[in-house]
Amino acid sequence: MAILTQPARLSLLQLEMPGNAPVSAGVLLEDPAHNRLYLRLRRDWDVIAPAEAIVLSELESDLAAKTQDLGAARVLDYLQDTLSNTLTISPPREVMVEDFERAVQRLYREHVHTTVRPFVTHLPRYSLAVAAGKFLENHEVSEDGWEEIPSGITPTPAMFVARIVGHSMEPRIPHGSLCVFRAGVTGSREGRLVLVEYDGGGTNDRHTVKRYRSVKRQRPDGSWSHETIRLEPLNSEFEAWELNPEEDRFRIVAEFVQVLY
Repeated sequence: MAILTQPARLSLLQLEMPGNAPVSAGVLLEDPAHNRLYLRLRRDWDVIAPAEAIVLSELESDLAAKTQDLGAARVLDYLQDTLSNTLTISPPREVMVEDFERAVQRLYREHVHTTVRPFVTHLPRYSLAVAAGKFLENHEVSEDGWEEIPSGITPTPAMFVARIVGHSMEPRIPHGSLCVFRAGVTGSREGRLVLVEYDGGGTNDRHTVKRYRSVKRQRPDGSWSHETIRLEPLNSEFEAWELNPEEDRFRIVAEFVQVLY
């Protein structure tokens, strides 16, 4: 299947405080075909520019609002004309992207390195690779650093980041994407996207992410048990399969929250 790409223009925002080397402050990704601007700025202003932190912390929302009113081209011209020597914007360079929302997150990760604040602005990233297909074998799972998350996610200690491998959950969860999960699935699992672990009895576990479906039956004593558990892909080119409810080697580890990029 051919991957469609679109032309974009990338500009980097830089902050240079007196006596300090310049640091990357954010990324601005213009969609020239639709006059839209995708942006993401750092949030640790109190660390790198404490005297200006209150003003700078409003910059991302201010630019987003201006973009809604004026469009990307006029906002970028405005920045070129009004920014000071402290805050500068690089000349735009041409890039090709598949998806603007995901691309701006990926480019931010590449160009901006912020203060790690566990479970405030960052979540742990694990070496776990989650199959969007059948179960995927992983070597021993270990913490693999911290991943900064967008301001729209409220982090908790139950949340973590892992990478998806495979195409069965596309288009919602693209192959190769980093995703946020929340451990400790509470309430009904029916219809939710869940991370399932299969314990093969060795040093490696196997994991997959799928939509959870189940059929329950009532026992004579009034209690309920699972008659079938079905794991469904979102991509119609892939098949669902059923788990044996009696096997205790399958465990619901977490629920899917959202794609980062």
